Amino acid sequence: MFQSVVDFLKDFGPWGLVIHSFLDAIIFPIPAFFLQVSLSILNPSTALWLATVGYIACLLGTPVGYYLGKIMGKSVLYKFLKKEWIDAATDRFQKNGEAAILIGSFTPIPFKVFTILSGCLNFPLWRLIGYAAIGRGLKFYIVGLLFYLYGQAAESMVKDVSLYIFIGAVPVIVIFLLLRKRSRKKKELASKADQQQQQQEESIRIGS
Repeated sequence: MFQSVVDFLKDFGPWGLVIHSFLDAIIFPIPAFFLQVSLSILNPSTALWLATVGYIACLLGTPVGYYLGKIMGKSVLYKFLKKEWIDAATDRFQKNGEAAILIGSFTPIPFKVFTILSGCLNFPLWRLIGYAAIGRGLKFYIVGLLFYLYGQAAESMVKDVSLYIFIGAVPVIVIFLLLRKRSRKKKELASKADQQQQQQEESIRIGS
């Protein structure tokens, strides 16, 4: 059923990818990656344009998926997606929502799982969109760039593109999150020190 929908959207070219990418961020179970590849094979010279329209549509669909999760909860996911995908994504999200969104952009787990979970777990929408912009941008544009540079020969390259991005991106993401966590701790400690100093100064003024 869903594959027939993808085949139908393929006939509409870039507009079909816009619709698919938008729905991909909400509830459609087949990733827009597959339609992007199919259309890029047909005309590699338009691959970067396809990446752009798909990327924008995905970001536009992200807040819709977010509010769907906020209103309906993650029970809606179980109707369309594999239980193991949802459980794995939930586990990652509870440990570190930011890392889950970034890494989830490259894993086989459909991205709409993370948009809906963000709403369910009250993750800040602006952060979701920010991290989605980074993760989804990498995936859309790497696929587009490969087809633009290598033409139809890129078909064999993109089969493992998610794996390659995942392997390369995860260490960078982990380092970034660790550095940011350390920076936040320093700010918290500095803030506490300022508060203590202010309290001491206030006590001295009262005592005098």
